[in-house]
Amino acid sequence: MKNIMVADGLVSAGKCGSGPGLWLFHSLLADRGSFAKVIEPLAKGFTVYVPELPGFGASRGVEGGLAAVADRMEQAIRSVYEEQPIVLGNGYGGFVALQMAIRHAGLVSKLVLADCGARFSNEGRQAFLNMANAAKAGGVEAICDVAMRRLFAPAFQAENPALVAERRVAFLAVDKAVVIAACHTLATMDLTPDLDRVRCPTLVLVGQEDEATPPFMSEQLAAGLKNAQLHVLPGCAHVPQLQDPIRFLERVRSFLM
Repeated sequence: MKNIMVADGLVSAGKCGSGPGLWLFHSLLADRGSFAKVIEPLAKGFTVYVPELPGFGASRGVEGGLAAVADRMEQAIRSVYEEQPIVLGNGYGGFVALQMAIRHAGLVSKLVLADCGARFSNEGRQAFLNMANAAKAGGVEAICDVAMRRLFAPAFQAENPALVAERRVAFLAVDKAVVIAACHTLATMDLTPDLDRVRCPTLVLVGQEDEATPPFMSEQLAAGLKNAQLHVLPGCAHVPQLQDPIRFLERVRSFLM
């Protein structure tokens, strides 16, 4: 995968394959490496772009919350792709993709929103505020165990220690300030009133065991969108592309083809 800088050098992205454009937006709790198992298969039919979201890796951070992040990614897409691409977002990347589709009508041809939603419950909001406070006091190390629990169900962690260890290293490399800002953004976000502005076909995916963005959030999201279908992935948590890439790809391909 070739690495490129887009949006006037503000966003770092990997690029591979050929065909229609397909952008993969990663989660807050997992860097773009979380797509490693699905990039090569998808690149057989698409030009796949795997950016580091603003503030992650070599991509420059941006102030202004989720809207500013979404605008930066819209700038990145338009800087390299004139036609309407497809955007797949996981977790935080899903919220970014959804906000981008709301703010920039007609930008994308299709959306895949994996393990996200339009807003968190009061309990979910408080969980993010707790994470932000813990990270502020003790760095991302203080919330690493919580992050892993939100990524993977306990049974999966026990059966896949090497993968979990790899994900811990990736999470610990994230800038504390980026994590704290994103947690505050997610704790106050409510995209529900604007869902009717999303007109493109949308696949809403969610892991049945997702504790970070529970299935009811995806159910509410799909119900609020005009042209959406919902699919629950059994046995998966917050990053189904890592836990069950075969089933994840089956659902995504059937929607995109």
